[in-house]
Amino acid sequence: MVRSRWSVVAAFALVGAATQMVWLTFAPVTTVAAQAYDVPVEWIGQLANVFVLVFVVLAVPAGVLLDRNLRAFLLLGAVLTAAGAVVRLGGDFTLLLVGGAIAALGQPLVLTAITGLARGYLLPRDRPAGIALATASTFAGMVAAFLLGAFLSSPDQMSTLVAIDAGYAVLAVAVLAVALRTRPVNDERIAAIGWRRGVGLVRQAWGIPMVRLLCLLVFLPFGTFIALTTWTETLLEPAGVSVEQVGVVLVVDVIAGVVGSATVPVVVARRGWQVGATVLAVVVTVAACVVLALAPGFLTALIALAAAGFVLLPMLPVVLELVERSAAEIEGVASGLVWAVGNLGGVVITTIVTFTIASPSGSFVLLAAIMLLTAALLPRLRRLLPRPR
Repeated sequence: MVRSRWSVVAAFALVGAATQMVWLTFAPVTTVAAQAYDVPVEWIGQLANVFVLVFVVLAVPAGVLLDRNLRAFLLLGAVLTAAGAVVRLGGDFTLLLVGGAIAALGQPLVLTAITGLARGYLLPRDRPAGIALATASTFAGMVAAFLLGAFLSSPDQMSTLVAIDAGYAVLAVAVLAVALRTRPVNDERIAAIGWRRGVGLVRQAWGIPMVRLLCLLVFLPFGTFIALTTWTETLLEPAGVSVEQVGVVLVVDVIAGVVGSATVPVVVARRGWQVGATVLAVVVTVAACVVLALAPGFLTALIALAAAGFVLLPMLPVVLELVERSAAEIEGVASGLVWAVGNLGGVVITTIVTFTIASPSGSFVLLAAIMLLTAALLPRLRRLLPRPR
């Protein structure tokens, strides 16, 4: 009897978390890291921006490679992530930058593999759960980065923080390498994709109406979430919310997102509730932004952003599950498009908010208005939805 290979999904989850830990190592301790490495705070911030920019550029090429050989290029992405983390052990800012760039090359190969991994190693009925759990593992990696930063928050502990990330990433690669020796339940891959053929596959994926719609759908909610988390401290500081309290808010926010991502998409896929889930995400997020515009504070931020995280982050696995069903054997390329556009949404919306940052209430209202634009996509989503499995 053929069974789903859940051990491979579990091994992937370790690597998925590692990519986010390496990316966000210094996010909770930016000022402290700047002191430890004797560089301006802005330089530390650029270490994380490298990952976003590389992802936007390489997500689609990564999808082409994964459609050619999922196991080989997924493992390569994991190895690059671990190698970059190890290079950062050198102890100076130059090696932090070089190591971060190496790890950034691996992140698109790992995260874009989620839909292909589900298709290759899970039976159709298990794929929504597999995509949800694999995606949730990346958000769990964010939580781990925030928590490690909270416990290791002095300048002399930065080397320990980097070492923990490196050790974990190496362990995750080893586990994944062993797990990928398991034979897939579905190994129908596209043979010998050259770059010319790869470009054709990108056009083919973009030509699928559902894929184009999903790109727009992930641009707005995912971009709004990134902007909210990026500017949380700046927007709440005038209301007297301390840096430590912002750290608590962000951890609770992402934990809520992990719980939502691991549970909500499975029910949504089985019941065909994608439209309803999107409506809920819009309503809750808009309400959260309005509350923060009118009554900013620690308690309101804790409740509002946790609620937003619970409904916003599950939208990514919901979208990826639809990609897996809509794009058939080119789900790697289609996933790359979705990931690229989602990260681009984060860059664009975060940048737009910089023009209103002097007015926190205006920034929250702007984010609410941007999120409302998602509602315009709902009628088309309803028409294009495939039947539940």
